[in-house]
Amino acid sequence: MNYFVTGGTGFIGRFLLARLLRREGAVVHVLVRKSSQHKFEELMDELGATDQQLIPVFGDISQPGLISPEDAAALAGKIDHVFHLAAVYDMNMDDATGEAINNQGTAHVVDFVNRLGGKVKLHHMSSIAVAGTEWEGVFKETHFDEGQNLTHPYYRSKFTSEKIVRDESKVPYRIYRPGVVVGDSQTGVMDKIDGPYYFFKLIQRIRDNVPKWLPLLGIDGGQMPVCPVDYVADAVDHIAHKDGLDRKVFCLVQNPAPTVGEMMQILFTAAHGPEFARNLPLGDVKIPGKARELLGKLGSSSLATAISKSIGIPMSALGFVFNKAEYDDTHTRKALAGSNIKCPTLDTYAEKLFEYWEWYLDDTAFASGKALRVVRGKTVLITGASSGIGLTVAKKLGKAGARVLLVARGVEKLEQTAEMIRAVGGEAYIYPCDLTNLQAIDEMARQVLVDQGHVDILINNAGRSIRRAVVESYERFHDFERTMQLNYFGTIRLIMALLPSMQARKRGQIINISSIGCLANAPRFSAYVASKAALDAFTRCLSAEVKAYNIETTAIYMPLVRTPMIAPTKMYDYVPTYTPDQAANLVIKAIVDKPKRIKTSLGQTAEISYALWPKLNDRILSLGFKLFPSSAAAKGIKEEKPSAAAIALANVLPGQHW
Repeated sequence: MNYFVTGGTGFIGRFLLARLLRREGAVVHVLVRKSSQHKFEELMDELGATDQQLIPVFGDISQPGLISPEDAAALAGKIDHVFHLAAVYDMNMDDATGEAINNQGTAHVVDFVNRLGGKVKLHHMSSIAVAGTEWEGVFKETHFDEGQNLTHPYYRSKFTSEKIVRDESKVPYRIYRPGVVVGDSQTGVMDKIDGPYYFFKLIQRIRDNVPKWLPLLGIDGGQMPVCPVDYVADAVDHIAHKDGLDRKVFCLVQNPAPTVGEMMQILFTAAHGPEFARNLPLGDVKIPGKARELLGKLGSSSLATAISKSIGIPMSALGFVFNKAEYDDTHTRKALAGSNIKCPTLDTYAEKLFEYWEWYLDDTAFASGKALRVVRGKTVLITGASSGIGLTVAKKLGKAGARVLLVARGVEKLEQTAEMIRAVGGEAYIYPCDLTNLQAIDEMARQVLVDQGHVDILINNAGRSIRRAVVESYERFHDFERTMQLNYFGTIRLIMALLPSMQARKRGQIINISSIGCLANAPRFSAYVASKAALDAFTRCLSAEVKAYNIETTAIYMPLVRTPMIAPTKMYDYVPTYTPDQAANLVIKAIVDKPKRIKTSLGQTAEISYALWPKLNDRILSLGFKLFPSSAAAKGIKEEKPSAAAIALANVLPGQHW
């Protein structure tokens, strides 16, 4: 089977090409601009295709004829399917761009297909945008020119380009109308910020600053016709090769689609944020003509730009709040019957979308400015690097140009983390090690020095925390032993293994992730705090000894951070915590400024308070000890939600361990 694809190096195109290449004997010709040849070569590597399977044909849809006459003659009569995916999708586009690329480009493709000859079929990637911005009710796959309002340049261009295919194609055609295309439902992979992704930063800010227990008030709004890119590619590939479906339209969406309110709740759940107590119905909201006219003027004003910038969401994206259209996919479902291909619901893959966005698309999460200059080229070893704080620090440092050495027990998670860092342009190496095993630590450190030569910065992040009162631990002395083994003995063993090389080079930095509990004397954390305090005392003594060798030490008295380590304690859903990103920024600060200690304002206050008024401190902490229940594991019962008084105290003292 021979194919010709426009837009093959685009987002949907890459996924469709992967499906086409799986077909036996498939040869895919890809329209490529000369300036984009490097993209095609990267695509070949990504897909693992040979130059007999994937063939570039140089040209441009904006040019009449599309490709050279010689190339056109060579392809004449040999192409079975042409997939036209190339188009400009930009909600800020103007009519001139839409006309030049989406409309004239489609006309050039149709003319090219008409002249190919043979039994070629044309497959045109349209969009649900042909329904316009104000359609009310169901827009069927059989609908097209229904007198709908096409007020936006992008919507107009998609309508016009579909009309060109309908009116001018002399060969059999099929039209596909995907909804709002999001990332891969299996991996989360996405190429840009678009559609629901505009809301992700706002969701992240709310998650990071609003207690999870606080219920939110939302809106129902219109439907969000989302669909993951892998579903679009699977459906198009299957339908294109099925007989008897020419001149039909196929709508590719989740049906029924989630409302804006439902989508926001799904995304907040994926981000581990608060839930919505109620969504206000907006289904019957009517915007009067004058108000609509005013909103239209606002949309092009500097005020609108300022509002859009402040919330991080384009005005055009907010239009779906009032969307009243539903999109029929009867033809699609019938064509896919028996294939096991169906659009997954957003709730089944939203977490993958959000995780991918936080890792690869959220540029604000990366180090910048002075941090970039300080860490670039440095070799940094991070323990506990496969999750939580360690993983986030590794991401930031890797992106900033550091050579990141990842240490943790699980090989699979370390490999995943390393691949993620490499994907954002970082350099990462893995060193699996059980940090409770002193001999294993020695062997790992020895291998690191053989492989890397030295370590500039050692970040001792791995740790174990146990939340259990002393009076509940009479039969659990091993809790104290195993906590000390990892948090203290394992850590100083690694320090002592790497310190001689730092001493010889007369430079280095050791950063220990300590705990706010060492300053605030958190009840129920005697085992954990004692192990961190021991490390703290060791490092204070060490610091004076290594000063002459230009080796710096920093202790970070980390507040409560929402990591996998605290996840089993469901009570922490109701108390304010740092995010791994906020915690990682404290580590970046330690690397850049090299302070002796880093404390939050609460930690500083707690330390001063205990020094001046130790008995008053005991009374306050005793109150918290009574208000907050022991963990389910400690008491052997179902864990309960803390009382309102406990939640209030936790918010007065944010970041404290309870």
